Amino acid sequence: MFTPTITVYYGSLINPTTLTSYETITGCLIAVNAHGNIDWIIHDVKDSSIQETLLQKGLFDADVTIVPLQEGQFIMPGFVDTHTHAPQVPNTGTGYQSELLDWLENFTFPMEANFQDVDFAKQVYPSIIKKFIASGTTTCCYYGTLHLESNKVLADIVHSLGQRALIGKCNMDRNCPSYYIEPSSSRSISDTQAFISYVRSLAPGPSDNPGNPLIYPVVTPRFAISCTNELLSSLKTLVHLDTRLHIQTHISENLKEVEYTKELYPDCEHYAGVYDSYGLLRNNTILAHAIWLQEKEIDLVKEREVGISHCPTSNFNLRSGIAPIGKYLDRGVKIGLGTDVSGGFSASMLVAMRNASIASTVVALQNNPTNAPIKEGKFTNRQLPLATLLYLATKGGAEVCVLDQQIGSLEPGKSFDALIVDVSNISSTSKWPGDSDVDPALRKISTTTSSVRSSSRAILEGLLEKFVFCGDDRNVFAVFVQGKLIGGTSYA
Repeated sequence: MFTPTITVYYGSLINPTTLTSYETITGCLIAVNAHGNIDWIIHDVKDSSIQETLLQKGLFDADVTIVPLQEGQFIMPGFVDTHTHAPQVPNTGTGYQSELLDWLENFTFPMEANFQDVDFAKQVYPSIIKKFIASGTTTCCYYGTLHLESNKVLADIVHSLGQRALIGKCNMDRNCPSYYIEPSSSRSISDTQAFISYVRSLAPGPSDNPGNPLIYPVVTPRFAISCTNELLSSLKTLVHLDTRLHIQTHISENLKEVEYTKELYPDCEHYAGVYDSYGLLRNNTILAHAIWLQEKEIDLVKEREVGISHCPTSNFNLRSGIAPIGKYLDRGVKIGLGTDVSGGFSASMLVAMRNASIASTVVALQNNPTNAPIKEGKFTNRQLPLATLLYLATKGGAEVCVLDQQIGSLEPGKSFDALIVDVSNISSTSKWPGDSDVDPALRKISTTTSSVRSSSRAILEGLLEKFVFCGDDRNVFAVFVQGKLIGGTSYA
């Protein structure tokens, strides 16, 4: 049977462009080819002009499947979660009376140690990954545990479910409990190399585009405290020989952590200097938290083109502090958002966006309580606007992962990693998609009448805001990665 070569989605599009702007387009045609890449996008097409437009593109009925969006739906890029811990998800909602180091010892390490049992990993990881996908996360940076075989299981499951991901085996050979620590730095390195090889063997990418895999290995020293000098030296050699390897770790999450790191590495000027001295700061490094960076550290992070994963939910929960993200943005540092489960209590990037808004508001109130005009930058000591939150959750996260040429926004030539969002009843706290009534405001959205186009776009902007601040997985109608439907309420 002949299969159409192109799928064309027709409806409203919301697309990040810069840190301060995004597109809101009604009547948009998005053509996705059989390999899951976007061939072309045409704006402001009337219902009556769809067939004519397709013919102009050389497409006939047999070549194309048209997918019209319904009232109250729009397409947007999928979320990019730049920092979370898959094996901690069973602990979600516990331990929030503790600060970081005590929380690790009393809650986190005991849970992660369970993944020594491969059967346990096989039982729990499928539902964990499905939870992230259902929340609209098309790309996720996962920390695994220190266990090689269970990390392979994690990679297998993510791969089988079709999510794009960076997955790392934790390196931790000191200052960890006896039941959850690697026996030596050499064992840590050999297991890391084995895991890298395994991930790369899973799927190098489609035959027509072998450089486009969905799963990437990421070198993952848990944090400086958990790694001996010998281990970091070996990781330095490993990443120096393979510049494709992503690197992820934690930095300056908690003041006690910062002080302990300085004690362990007295020859380094600061925390970031520890990683830099071992060659671990480069353009494909992801540093989580970065709450307490010194000025010199900010300069170093910018110079090395390192990305920061802002994890406001866990920063609040574990009383770690509030990262000055506005300052980092004004300094030109790459920023994405992370859910950081289980320090964070939700796998949803919507929650991360809301808490990023709250965190920036707190910083603004602390430093500019009268809301007086301020001179420094666009973002320093200001509440992050909606456009910035959208950017950080999508395109900014893609930049942090050095995947922004492929994902993060919907543009010709990029992968169709996208969401169809359904906000048909989101204005009512008692009604959700599937209820009988439709928000009357949505009826004003038209894809065909130019006279109401500007007002329709204003309504679309309002619906994005409602989704960000009131929505959840019930509003994620469809989740696509590389053009393939992998989740959402329509998938279930």
